[in-house]
Amino acid sequence: MTETRQIVLASRPEGTPTPENFRLETVTLAEPGEGEMLVRTIWLSLDPYMRGRMNAGKSYAAPVEVGGVMEAGCVGEVIASRNTWFASGDIVQGPFGWADHAISDGVGVRKIDPNVAPIQTSLGVLGMPGITAWVGLNTIAEAKAGETIVVSAATGAVGGVVGQLAKAKGLRTVGVAGGQEKCTFAVQELGYDACLDHRATDGAGLAAQIAEAAPQGIDIYFESVGGTTLEGVLPNLNDHARIPLCGMIAWYNGKGIDTAPPLPLIWRNILTRRLRVQGFIVFDHFHRFGDFLTEVAPMVADGRLRYRETVTEGLENAPGAFLAMLEGGNFGKTLVKVGPDP
Repeated sequence: MTETRQIVLASRPEGTPTPENFRLETVTLAEPGEGEMLVRTIWLSLDPYMRGRMNAGKSYAAPVEVGGVMEAGCVGEVIASRNTWFASGDIVQGPFGWADHAISDGVGVRKIDPNVAPIQTSLGVLGMPGITAWVGLNTIAEAKAGETIVVSAATGAVGGVVGQLAKAKGLRTVGVAGGQEKCTFAVQELGYDACLDHRATDGAGLAAQIAEAAPQGIDIYFESVGGTTLEGVLPNLNDHARIPLCGMIAWYNGKGIDTAPPLPLIWRNILTRRLRVQGFIVFDHFHRFGDFLTEVAPMVADGRLRYRETVTEGLENAPGAFLAMLEGGNFGKTLVKVGPDP
């Protein structure tokens, strides 16, 4: 029997989530049954999609039930196993949730080789955010050398990878980020040709800045934000531009919806410029994970692909880190260090 702490959804948020929407509990886990294993969480990933899982509405995945453990991808160590595919001591990545320990049947779990890269990268640049960037750029946007791409949330866990992969393919890369520190990092460390601060202007001002940074217009807009960034991009899109729609974090908490670009304006741009807008959920593309790792893992290993992390210590501090991330308070991949790394 293993005593563990877990964070559950205490109530569904109305608008912006608050700490009161979460509850820390201590429970006792039974011993692993046949085909199961006990995993000790080391790293916990915090991602924008989790905000949608807190709502009851229909989506591409079932919501977290009130009283249920918050969902998350994690890296952990197998403590005890009755699953033939995993042994005690294995380092694994899987959907273990916001908890110190979890019982898993091995579905959706993969072994991690600690010799390839730091194990937490399997939650970031070599995990779900990384393959999201890779699929969005190559499969959805069909990026080609010589084109211009604008990347929203340019230094985030997804956007930072998009910009670097696009630059490596020979595209002109323009990032949009929140704050001058992030913009400086995007240019000096991630190699963007330019990066614009959406917090320093309004939609019209950002549109003028994008026009200057992308004089040939925009061929690809990697959309993770919505809000002011979308306002600035719309007037600068070329005919037949592509928009891989990955997220819209600016509107997740209901803020800014009243001042968002009206649907007729967006629809008119899609029609008259013959845009291709495609929403995508990365889980539909996980069969490409091997191809993704083959291309990207060597780039991480030799330093061609850089990444940054915002790390919070302690499971009990996960709600605060999550709320800060939704407001743009993170820099790069958002992680919680739950337990010691062996």
